Amino acid sequence: MVSAPKRPIRPRARRRSGSGSVSYLAIVVFVGAALVGSVFWPVPLWVAAVYAVASVVCCVAYAIDKRAAVAGRWRVSEKTLLLLGFLGGWPGAIIAQQTLRHKTQKASFRRAFWGSVVLNVLVFAVVATPLLSRFQP
Repeated sequence: MVSAPKRPIRPRARRRSGSGSVSYLAIVVFVGAALVGSVFWPVPLWVAAVYAVASVVCCVAYAIDKRAAVAGRWRVSEKTLLLLGFLGGWPGAIIAQQTLRHKTQKASFRRAFWGSVVLNVLVFAVVATPLLSRFQP
């Protein structure tokens, strides 16, 4: 009796943790805090435009890096990706990381990335609020 050929066993897809939802939550919290803060300390509209443009540029850089990684070509350096995120592109970086599933596994990059996000938000908070004016004579 001839048996049917066996199908190859496929490895199970990795279950993704809920970290993607937390990442998106960071964007929502930042935008919400910026909107609430702008009621007390108006922030120029160009600041939002800088974040939007930087996010698009950062998202494109992640897409280019992902494509290069898949094709085995030269990659965008992690320093460049982190710098783009720090300069205001981190919301776009989060979207790119989650939609492209790129740069989400390497723990050292994730730590550096979230560190750059925290630094960016701190710089934004200092610049957007009259915090410094309280300390001037």
